Amino acid sequence: MNTLLVLLGPTGVGKTKWSLEIAEELGSPILSADSRQIYQGMTIGTAAPTAQQLQRVPHHFVGILRPEEYYSASQFEEEAVSLAQKLFETHPCVVMTGGSMMYIDAVCHGIDEIPTIDEKLRSEVYTLYRNEGLDAIRARLKIVDPVFYDEVDLKNPKRVIHALEVCLMAGRPYSSLRRKQRKERPFRILKIGFTRERAALYDRINRRVDEMIDEGLVEEAFHFYPMRHHNALNTVGYKELFDYFDGISTLEFAIEKIKQHSRNYARKQMTWFKKDQEIHWINLSDQENDAEEEIFNLLRGQV
Repeated sequence: MNTLLVLLGPTGVGKTKWSLEIAEELGSPILSADSRQIYQGMTIGTAAPTAQQLQRVPHHFVGILRPEEYYSASQFEEEAVSLAQKLFETHPCVVMTGGSMMYIDAVCHGIDEIPTIDEKLRSEVYTLYRNEGLDAIRARLKIVDPVFYDEVDLKNPKRVIHALEVCLMAGRPYSSLRRKQRKERPFRILKIGFTRERAALYDRINRRVDEMIDEGLVEEAFHFYPMRHHNALNTVGYKELFDYFDGISTLEFAIEKIKQHSRNYARKQMTWFKKDQEIHWINLSDQENDAEEEIFNLLRGQV
C-alpha cells in the first residue's frame, strides 16, 4: 500500500537533514508541511531549504505564495492530499516533513470544514484589533460563539482573531463547524518524530538564530517591513525585528527575543505532538550513527 511518511518534530531539531537523507534513500519527493516556508522570500527566517537542498530532492509547497496571499490549513489539506495521490502513481512512498502542527493534522486526520475568509472581512477584523485591541475581539467572540470562547486560549491573538473571522464569514459559531470524525485516507500514514534532550535542542535553536543573523536575517526582515501587517509576517524572527525597526527595542534585545520565542515554540510543538500516540520517536541526542540505524531499521519492511 502507498505510504505517506511524515517526519515531524520541533523547530531546530534537525528535520531538514534527515528528511533529505531519507527521501534520497527512498527516491521520494518531499512535501513541506511548513506554514511559513510556503511563502516566497522568507528563506532565512523560516530556515527554508537552500537552493542546493532543493536540487538534491524535489520539494513541493516551498516558496509558492506571496506573503500577502491568504492560505489555510484546510487549503493545504486539499492540495497536499491531491498531490500525494498523484505522486503515488510513480512513487510508492512520499515524504512529508515540517513542524506546522495544523498542517500535519490536516493531512493525517482531516480538518474542519472552515470557510475561506475574504480579504474585506479580514481587513475589518484586523482594523478592530489594531484600533481597540484583543479585548474587543474577545468580546465579539463571546457574543457570537460563547462555546468556543470558553475553550480557546484567550491570550493567543491569532486563535481568537481567526475564530471571530470564521464566525462572521460562516454566519454561525465556529464551534458548530469543528469536525470530530477522522477522515479516511486512501494511503497508509507512518509518522516518525525527531526529538533531542531539551538543553541540546535549546542550544541548537540559539546557535541557529545567530547563524540566521550572520546570513542576513535583519536585511531580509527589513525587506518585508512594509508588509508587516500581513499574517505571514506575524512570525518568530520577523516580528521581533519589526519592533527593532520601530525603535521599540535594541537589536540585541530583538535577537534574544527571537531565541526565547523560538524555544517557546519548540516547547509548544512538543506538547502538541506528544498527544499523538501514532508517532514513533527518535532521540537525535543519541549518537548520530545509532539514530541513523534506528531510523532505517524502523523503515525497513514498512516502506
